[in-house]
Amino acid sequence: MPDFLELSGKTFVVFGVANRKSVAWLVAKTLEEQGATVVYSVRSDARRKSLEALLAGRRVFVCDVERPGDVDRLAGEVATAGLAPLAGIVHSIAFANYSEGFKPFHETKRADFLQATAVSAFSLVEVARAFKPHLAREASVVTIGISSLLVTPDNYGYMGPIKAALESSVRFLAKSFSADSAVRFNAVGSGPLKTSASAGIPGYIESYLYAEKLTFRKRNLETQEVANVVAFLLSPRSSGVNGTTMVVDAGLGSNYFDQEIIRLTMRPEPAAVPRENTNPQGPNAKA
Repeated sequence: MPDFLELSGKTFVVFGVANRKSVAWLVAKTLEEQGATVVYSVRSDARRKSLEALLAGRRVFVCDVERPGDVDRLAGEVATAGLAPLAGIVHSIAFANYSEGFKPFHETKRADFLQATAVSAFSLVEVARAFKPHLAREASVVTIGISSLLVTPDNYGYMGPIKAALESSVRFLAKSFSADSAVRFNAVGSGPLKTSASAGIPGYIESYLYAEKLTFRKRNLETQEVANVVAFLLSPRSSGVNGTTMVVDAGLGSNYFDQEIIRLTMRPEPAAVPRENTNPQGPNAKA
């Protein structure tokens, strides 16, 4: 069926393109392939300049969600440019300050936690509020979360609780907007991906390879697979999905007791060396 997703001719704002490996870029590219118009929001003028070749001929705006008033300004600029009403928004923004390396969670600095929360979670609330007047009645907003909030990876640090805040915000925004619109909010809970952002996490390669062994297919998740699900959630075909997290992890979250993983983890210990007999009357002597 042609245009099954019914995205053709619609306009979306995509936050978070950094390079060709970005989830945001593959989502935007998928939307464009479906005939949609994509408006890009990047963090800085320097980022926009670095993306000139990739985003040539496209509408690119600058918005630093950390800077007070920037999101409101962006919403106004998009509306003034005649790009509204928008069919949806993709929120693919996250930041954590790992410049001092990983520390135990209880040593997390207040400034680092609050900054990461503002950029990675609260920015979704700000974007939703600022763009509310410019969204179509049945628009869809999708953010990128993680596949499980129950695990506690050492090398993810305080971003786990912040992603939990992001997913909770999705549900509360869905409820809040339902009072006077049919705008939907959902998250895609992605398993580990091979992106430039993830490469900056210490020890990520080992975690990525471990995750691959946990997937049912023994092959890791591809970023395009996540982009495909985001496109579905942005489309009217997912109209019954609201306020939820759709997990995309190739099954790794259900495969902790895979036989291969158990074998690799519980390798037989070296044969025990017989203890030296200390009884001078011999090993069969009675006490």
